[in-house]
Amino acid sequence: MPSSIAGVLLAGGKARRMGGGDKCLCELAGEPLLAHAIARAEPQIATLAINANGDAARFAAFGLPVIADTIANHAGPLAGVLAGMDWAAAHASHVASFATDAPIFPADLVARLAAAIEDGADIACASSNGRVHPVFALWPVVLREDLRHAMQDEGVRKVDIWTARYCLAEVAFEADRYDPFFNANKPDDLARAEDILARIG
Repeated sequence: MPSSIAGVLLAGGKARRMGGGDKCLCELAGEPLLAHAIARAEPQIATLAINANGDAARFAAFGLPVIADTIANHAGPLAGVLAGMDWAAAHASHVASFATDAPIFPADLVARLAAAIEDGADIACASSNGRVHPVFALWPVVLREDLRHAMQDEGVRKVDIWTARYCLAEVAFEADRYDPFFNANKPDDLARAEDILARIG
């Protein structure tokens, strides 16, 4: 059962299909994607940090700690999860991870993932429309050295390869009106996300 939960916003994505730069800084409805993610994540967790590499000053306006990967060479979302675990180890039992290019994730995401942990899962992640979203997940900090070993010594990079070693709960979220894990990869996706935001308020 999670005793305290920290959050990490995975903000390392590059906007190659949007012209380059930090995808999380692309604007949606007049605000960066990152701002939308912060607004949705902060009420759900105790503390929050941004995982990104390079000059942290570009995120100064958001007022959150910026933590870099401890695994070199842009090792993917698992490296961000590990960085979040390392940062949170002193003050949290679990870390919730959020993708910053999916700005309409559910307001009850962490609560429902935590319930799955309480029911006996080691790790819990979200799913919708029959698809698993492994970066929207709740991770026990106690597994951080296992993850570090898997990445450093075994070269593991894919989330599902590592989570397959544990009891993983997939928590399904309704996607009838819209997919709450819709992610923005192209300019057209930003327009679609804006339409969804306008409908849901």
